[in-house]
Amino acid sequence: MSSLPTREPGELFGPRMTLFADVLSVGLATAVACLPLVTAPAALSSACAVLRGAGQGQPATAGRYFAVLRRRLRVGDLAAGAVAVAGALLCVADLALAGAGLPGAPLFAVVAAAIGTGALVVGLRACARPESLTDWPAAVRAAARDAVRDPGGCGLVLLAVATAALCAWMMVPLAFLTPGPMALALTAVDVRSAGMSGS
Repeated sequence: MSSLPTREPGELFGPRMTLFADVLSVGLATAVACLPLVTAPAALSSACAVLRGAGQGQPATAGRYFAVLRRRLRVGDLAAGAVAVAGALLCVADLALAGAGLPGAPLFAVVAAAIGTGALVVGLRACARPESLTDWPAAVRAAARDAVRDPGGCGLVLLAVATAALCAWMMVPLAFLTPGPMALALTAVDVRSAGMSGS
């Protein structure tokens, strides 16, 4: 039987619980950084970068998160946030118009929902890409290629979104903690996809 990892002096919990606590603290910091809405892509991308660094031995703390985010808030990051907010508003408006009883509304609603879902998956996968730290267009192109090559990863992203939405719906205060596990899931999907393309 293998021995369990030992705790460091002064550590209350084992390493797995420490990672869980770090993910929650990064998630809370991400939720705060997302409040202006246009900062959401940069905030989520920064969370993914911090959690990716945890796999390389770097600390995954809220302090490191804010240090990464401070270097990120450029015009390109805010433009990406504005595009994301405009896309979400357009999708909601299209679905509202489809629900108004216009001719061909059921087919239009299905097409609008499919396009919105595809854009959501590509956008979230772009946030997990390392390129998103410096070049959003390159990150979106790479995420679109990943979405085509790895439909299983897209399913995992949608499952993570559904889980986060369900947690927030069941208990509203959990909405402030869901960005951390969401960023962890997106980072894991990106690492998985990179491993599959490298093999």
